[in-house]
This record gives sequence, structure tokens and C-alpha cells, in this order.
Amino acid sequence: MWIRLLRIIALFWILILSLSTLEYLSFKNDTDFLRFKAEAVKSGWYLPAFYSHIFGSSVILLLGFFQFIKRWHHYKTLHRILGKVYILGILFFAAPGAYLMTFFINRGAGVFASFIIQNTLWITFTIMAWAYIRKGDVNNHIFMMRRSYALAFAAVTLRFYIWLFSVLGNGVAFENNYLIIAFLSWVPNLLLVEWMNYRDKQRVPAMQAPAP
Repeated sequence: MWIRLLRIIALFWILILSLSTLEYLSFKNDTDFLRFKAEAVKSGWYLPAFYSHIFGSSVILLLGFFQFIKRWHHYKTLHRILGKVYILGILFFAAPGAYLMTFFINRGAGVFASFIIQNTLWITFTIMAWAYIRKGDVNNHIFMMRRSYALAFAAVTLRFYIWLFSVLGNGVAFENNYLIIAFLSWVPNLLLVEWMNYRDKQRVPAMQAPAP
């Protein structure tokens, strides 16, 4: 029951995040967040990275969410197609965009390191998930996909913590909180998934999922 509740909450925040990107379809440089990134926009590098990341992330968050629903595993062809879109979306759009955007954050070495580590792990887990399913190793594919999605979901938790710290900051300057938020957005996600993977490894093997 609690897992279903968590899924509903997760989907709610995914939809909020995805819908919030619609305002950027106007491709105007003075839209909301981009006003605060005027200097980065002038570089010529930031906007392509920004659009690639936000639109790519919205798609993979939605696709990834439904990929973990067991009922959908009966539709093997659909599962494979959506899985390929998820992987390509990360490797060619969301992750490269995130890498470039990281160089324009300017919030200190700790924040920079957090996002670089997160993004590198994200790409690594995604490639490994693809490699495992190509070998027919379904269990390890699932474990890696969980790790990959945990880091994709950091886009949601990052914005949630930014909102939470802004509302409950207790007078502490936002800049002083950003290092905490940067790591808080993805480390707990990954720890939760590691617990899930450990729990499943203790069970009797064969978790069913579509073969390659």
C-alpha cells in the first residue's frame, strides 16, 4: 500500500516538473529561470544544453516511471521501444545537457563536484543497464535501471528541496544551502534503490521482465 502511495506522489511531482517545462517551448531567453542566467545564455553554449536537458529529462522521467510498472512488462515490444527511448534520451540529450549546464552553476567546488559525480554515475548506470539486457541478464538490468532512474528522479527532488529550503530556510541564505541540496537531491535516492536491490537479491532469484 505504501509503495502505491509513493508512486502516486512521485508521479504527481513528475507531472508538475514536466508541465513546468512547457513555458520554455516559446524559446524566449527572458522566460522565468533564464532571466537569472543571462550571462550564461550570452555564451551561446547554455541554451542548447538547457533545452536538451529539460525536455529530455521530462520525457525520460515519464517513460521511466511507467517502465517500472509490472503490468506494462506484458507488452514486451512496447517495453523495449520505451526502454530504448529512455536510454537514448539520457545519453544524447538529458545527460550531455546537464554536463554543460554544470559549468555555469557557479556555486562552488562542492556543488560542481556533486553534479559531475551524479551525472557520471547516471550515464554509467544507464550504459550498464543496456549492456546487461543485451546479455539477457534481467536481474542486473533491473538493478541498474533502478539506479539510473534514481538519478534521473534527482531532477524532481532537487526542485522539491529548493522549494522546501526556500520556504523553511530559517533565515539562512539560499546560497549556503545549495551544497546540501545538491547532494540531498540524489544521494538518498541512490541509497533507497541500493536497499531495494539488496532486499531483492536476498529473495529467490528470477524477477520476471522482458527479455532482450
